[in-house]
Amino acid sequence: MVNQSQKTVYRLVLTGGPCGGKTTGQSRLSTFFENLGWKVFRVPETATVLLSGGVKFADLSPDEAVKFQENLLKTMIQIENTFFELGRTCQRNCLIICDRGAMDASAFISKEKWEELLSANNWNSVELRDNRYNHIVHMVSAANGAEDFYSTEDHACRSEGMELARELDYNAAAAWIGHPYFDVIDNSTDFDKKMNRLIACVCQRIGIDTGDRLNVNSKKRKFLVKTPLPPESEFPPFQDFDVVHNYLQSDFRKAQVRLRKRGQKGHWSYIHTVRKFHPTNGQSVEVRTQLTHRDYLNQLPQRDDAHFTIFKKRRCFIYNNQYYQLDIYRQPTHPRCRGLVLLETYSAAYDQDALLASLPKFLTIEKEVTGDPAYSMYNLSLKEDWKTSKKYYSGSDANGQAKWSMNGYTGDKINCHGDKINGHGGDKIHGPGEKDNGYDGKMNGHHKKNAHGPVSNRIMVNGEAHDAELKKFKNHGVDLQTPKIPKKVALKT
Repeated sequence: MVNQSQKTVYRLVLTGGPCGGKTTGQSRLSTFFENLGWKVFRVPETATVLLSGGVKFADLSPDEAVKFQENLLKTMIQIENTFFELGRTCQRNCLIICDRGAMDASAFISKEKWEELLSANNWNSVELRDNRYNHIVHMVSAANGAEDFYSTEDHACRSEGMELARELDYNAAAAWIGHPYFDVIDNSTDFDKKMNRLIACVCQRIGIDTGDRLNVNSKKRKFLVKTPLPPESEFPPFQDFDVVHNYLQSDFRKAQVRLRKRGQKGHWSYIHTVRKFHPTNGQSVEVRTQLTHRDYLNQLPQRDDAHFTIFKKRRCFIYNNQYYQLDIYRQPTHPRCRGLVLLETYSAAYDQDALLASLPKFLTIEKEVTGDPAYSMYNLSLKEDWKTSKKYYSGSDANGQAKWSMNGYTGDKINCHGDKINGHGGDKIHGPGEKDNGYDGKMNGHHKKNAHGPVSNRIMVNGEAHDAELKKFKNHGVDLQTPKIPKKVALKT
């Protein structure tokens, strides 16, 4: 029996186009986690339950199709809630595998009808997509990259041709763009390895060490992007988010602790992250806990005054079956972050030229900066001069010991934006009146007002927006309908 305060309830969605391996993937995941002693629940695909009753989607009128999707979504939510409640009361670690999730319904109706459906039921995409599930895995259809193996014979409710299957696969992926933990499992390997990559991906997100059993090669890669960015029309379908990071007070030599607020259109999700350092080998483990709005505000006063608040615009998109996050740093923050744009993805490619060639063609990549301490968000947010700071994290030495100084860095430029490495040279980043990445200074709503309402008639000093939010909370004591059950997720890095 697992201690209830340490128990993990992990809510996973398997989505994707027809013949992508979702059914087999559920079975393989169930066997793997049951062998680890976990309780596994498998939520059936609601559409299959309804369609097997004689409903033919092609026979429905446009209005009937929208109403069908609305009722399907209501049914799905109720079925899922039943399993989520079982997971909450289960005495063991619990994996809940959902065969598709709430956002999949948006792939089958127009964007306008989807927005009307959300409004009519008082739903929003942040709650349905980001707060409801811990992790989304998109299983790419065999119609996209493994055409010889595409078949509809073994599924009573499936009749899609190859082209339609590709379209449905694309729409299913687009519906989930923006979830903070979204992975794509493509057909670049044989089917058995595809299943191993699925299991490895889920284990990595949860923080389960699989050793060499699943041959996990993918790691997080980070790239410096040259500005200005191309117009939005050159991007594939994307989702934009406002992201706010605050580092909290901690013994920084043992752990980095931060809060993240991430949202769209005034709806937010909140994450507490602890990055712990191993005392001898230099490796680190991140433990993430989803918070309510109340919990977030209760922890916000613990902000570390040695760090600026980091404001970003995060753009999420898929390019060539690869999921990307483009982080555009916003003001107010340290001058070293002005004009800074970083692209992140997960890749197993070892050949640097091949890796760079696979990146989005519409972006100009300066260089890879994976592991470069000059592009660590922890270091970028420091208020102190990097050359003299004792908090600057410069990675691990040859013996695996963490290093906490620059060890001779001389303040050379770290990127094409013209900042000195410590950011205290007073250099201009842009000419007078120029915009940062196409924005006119009204970044993240911090000119005259922020995302939580009017605050002042001037640009805020870094962090004041959160003080205003705390004041509002103390006056009203409201909770913005974030799930009440904290979900702890450990991720090895």
